[in-house]
Amino acid sequence: RSLYTFWKRTVPPPNMSAFDAPSRETCTVQRESTNTPLQALNLLNDVTFVEAARVLAQNTLATGQSDLACLTHIFERVLSRPPGEQEQRVLLASLAHHRQQFSGERGAADALIKTGEWPVDTAVEVDELAAWTTLCSTIFNLDEAVTKE
Repeated sequence: RSLYTFWKRTVPPPNMSAFDAPSRETCTVQRESTNTPLQALNLLNDVTFVEAARVLAQNTLATGQSDLACLTHIFERVLSRPPGEQEQRVLLASLAHHRQQFSGERGAADALIKTGEWPVDTAVEVDELAAWTTLCSTIFNLDEAVTKE
């Protein structure tokens, strides 16, 4: 979840604490596997994860493929497997909902895609990128993606 993190013994990074990182006072052979609401809030709102979702969406949309092909690509990148038929239906319906939502709220779409430091691809429509960013964030939040079990 982090490659370079400055870690103080008395104050661990909040992001690591939310994901139940060991205290580092003793050796931990196997970490606990949990899934809490605080983890979901981090995955949905932390700048790192929002930006990762946007960049994944941006790179996928740059291929110019169909919605289903883009969804399959994202799903395979995050979960290392293709989506099932029901997952495809649910996620494509969610994408349609987000497209409609962001087409009416340009300010919300702008705010979402400007999160982070990675440059925004101006070739993609703002509401389209925001919808796909939200979809990527949803996939990042799946239990299968969080716990890798």
